[in-house]
Amino acid sequence: MGITVVNRKEDLNLDGSVKILDAGMGKTLAMKGVDVPNTIWSANALLAAPDAVLEIHNENIEAGADIITTNSYGVIFSDLEKEGLEDRFDELNLLAGEIAQQASNASERKILVAGSLPPQNGSYRPDRVLDETTLISLYQRQMRLLEPCVDFFLFETMSSINEAQAALRAANAFSVPVMIGLTLHDREPNRLRSGESLTDCIELIRAFAPLGVLANCCPPERISDAMASLAGSGALYVGGFGNAFSSVPEDWLLDGSKSTDGALQMRDDLSPSFYADFALNWIDQGANIVGGCCGTVAQHTYAISCRLNKSKI
Repeated sequence: MGITVVNRKEDLNLDGSVKILDAGMGKTLAMKGVDVPNTIWSANALLAAPDAVLEIHNENIEAGADIITTNSYGVIFSDLEKEGLEDRFDELNLLAGEIAQQASNASERKILVAGSLPPQNGSYRPDRVLDETTLISLYQRQMRLLEPCVDFFLFETMSSINEAQAALRAANAFSVPVMIGLTLHDREPNRLRSGESLTDCIELIRAFAPLGVLANCCPPERISDAMASLAGSGALYVGGFGNAFSSVPEDWLLDGSKSTDGALQMRDDLSPSFYADFALNWIDQGANIVGGCCGTVAQHTYAISCRLNKSKI
């Protein structure tokens, strides 16, 4: 599978019109029978079932997504080391980019590819955020690998101001547009998982002039609370993509040994239709990019798309 370098200067159609971002990857992989281990999570599919990753990208495109996200969230050194796979870091990031680009190229519509850049030492844990120098080095290595295949970079699930700023500083070395996703506190409105003020965070990252400022991988209710602040960020794109978890414990680890670690419990009320209600509410409040994160599937994408009359199936 060869790489075709993306031309970001023409025909990106990043004009502020409403875009639908795809749904999560992990739950659908599990539904298809692909092992999603508590170490490298969805990255295992790049090794065990790359065709399933391509299939999920295609399902989201058919459901109406305008943007698909590379399956690179779990392709980081701290996770790969747990399986002795750190020497395949470059290979797997490249593969994640190539698969997403293949799906984009095969569509009759213009489908943008977002390069997923995750927390580098565990999600939802501001206490585990690495120092800025280390983060910049790790992010830039991952970004160099994904860059040929993506239309923009998407930093996901930033849990503290320091983490968000380090990510955006890493991006300064690239000409690729950047969107940043901030994960919000499960219970306290308008706060990051660190407890820091969302307003303060937005004010500090404004100087980096990201293409998009979003809330992600938190309850959709918290995104609703935050939308006024996000809409006031000055970014061309604002919005959110929530998760379907009941809650995330503050000391949670995917591969931890505590009773609260490991796979998180899913809500039983967040049907595609109900989730689309949230997404349309965000758009009413000024959002122009909406999608789904962990626990959502292509049916959630389709429900949003139908409500926006954008579905192609």
